[in-house]
Amino acid sequence: MASPLIFLVAGEPSGDALGASLMDALSQETGGDIRFAGIGGPEMEARGLKSLFPMSDLAIMGLVEVLPRLAKVLRRIRETITAIQTMEPDAVVTIDAQDFSYRITRGLHPASFPVIHYVGPTVWAWKPWRAAKVATVVDRVLLLFPFEKPFWDAVGQDAVFVGHPIAEHKIDPAQTDTWRKRSLADRTGPLLAVLPGSRKSEVRRHLPLFRDVVENLALRHDGLAVVIPTVANVAETVKQQTLDWKVPVVVMEGDGDERRAAMAAADAAIAVSGTVALDLAAAGTPHVIAFRANPLTVAIVRWMIRVRFVSLVNLIADRQVTPELLQEYCHRDSLVAALEGLLTDPDAAQKQRVAMKGVISELSDSGESPSRLAARAVLECLGGNNA
Repeated sequence: MASPLIFLVAGEPSGDALGASLMDALSQETGGDIRFAGIGGPEMEARGLKSLFPMSDLAIMGLVEVLPRLAKVLRRIRETITAIQTMEPDAVVTIDAQDFSYRITRGLHPASFPVIHYVGPTVWAWKPWRAAKVATVVDRVLLLFPFEKPFWDAVGQDAVFVGHPIAEHKIDPAQTDTWRKRSLADRTGPLLAVLPGSRKSEVRRHLPLFRDVVENLALRHDGLAVVIPTVANVAETVKQQTLDWKVPVVVMEGDGDERRAAMAAADAAIAVSGTVALDLAAAGTPHVIAFRANPLTVAIVRWMIRVRFVSLVNLIADRQVTPELLQEYCHRDSLVAALEGLLTDPDAAQKQRVAMKGVISELSDSGESPSRLAARAVLECLGGNNA
C-alpha cells in the first residue's frame, strides 16, 4: 500500500517555514512513511518537495498591488486545483496565504479527501464573517494563537489550537556569540538588525527609509553595524540596495539557527510588521515595528480593522510591548527616537525582553511541540491507520 500523500500549499516565506516544520513533524510521526506534493519555497524544497511552480508567484501584498498580477494569480489557482484533482491526495493542507488558500479550497469543494487550513484567517482582526465562509469549504483549521478558538467555535468549525512553531526554537548563547565574532570580527559598536520585509514591494517601500534611520543612528553610536536577515526572493534586491550604505552591513539569506543567532546577537531591531515580530521576540531582541503601505490600501484596511495593534507580540500581550510606528507616524525621526531609547536605556530594553518572553510562552500548548501537534491533527483526519 502506497504511503499517504499530503498536498501542501504555502504562498509566502512565513508559510514556507511553517510548511517545512510540518513536513519534519509528519515524517517523524509516521516514521517517514509519508509523501509530499504541492507548492512551497526553499525551506520546503530542502525537504524534498518539488514545487508545482515558484512560490514567489504568490508573494504579493496589498489590495492595490495585487491587481497588476491578478491574471497570473488566477491562472496559478486553476493550475493548483487541477493538480490536486489529478493527484487525489490523502489530504490537502493549505498554509496561511488566506485569499489564495480560500480560492483553492472553494475550487475543490466538495472534496473526497480532508481539506485542512493551517493558520486561521485573521477573523479576530477584520471581516469576522470569513469564519463562516471558510467553514463551508474546510474540514479543520489549525490555529497558532490561543485567543482564536472562540471565533471558530461560534461557527461550528472544527478548529484545533496547536501553537506556533516559533515556541520550539531555543536560542543558544554560545552560537549567538560565535556568530557575532565571526561576522563582525573585532567590532565593538552596537549591532542593529534591519528587517525590511519578505516581499519586494515591502523592501522597495521601507529599505530607503531604514537607510536614513541607520545612518542617523550611526552619527550617535560609533561603530554601529547592521545585520539584515532576509529571504531568497528579496535577498539580491537587499544586497544591491545596501552596497553603498555608510555602515558595515551583513546580509544573510535563509532561515534556521544562523538567522536566529543573528537576531539574538543584535542589540535592537527595526522590522516591518509581520510574523518576524515573533522571531525577534523568541530571540529576545528589543525592537520597533514600522510599516508603510499604499495609501488606498491603508484607508480600506483602517475602515475594516477591528484590533488596536498590528504587531503579533502586542496582540498576544493585549498591550503595547513594542512600539508600532505606522504610515504617517513611520518616518526617520520617530524611528530614530524609538530605537535610540532601546540602545541607550538598558531598563527599557530589558522590560521589553521580559514581556516578549511571556508572549512566547503562550504559543505552545502545555509545552508540546506545536509542529508535532499540527502533524497529529493532520493525521487524525486521514483515519485511524496513521493517527
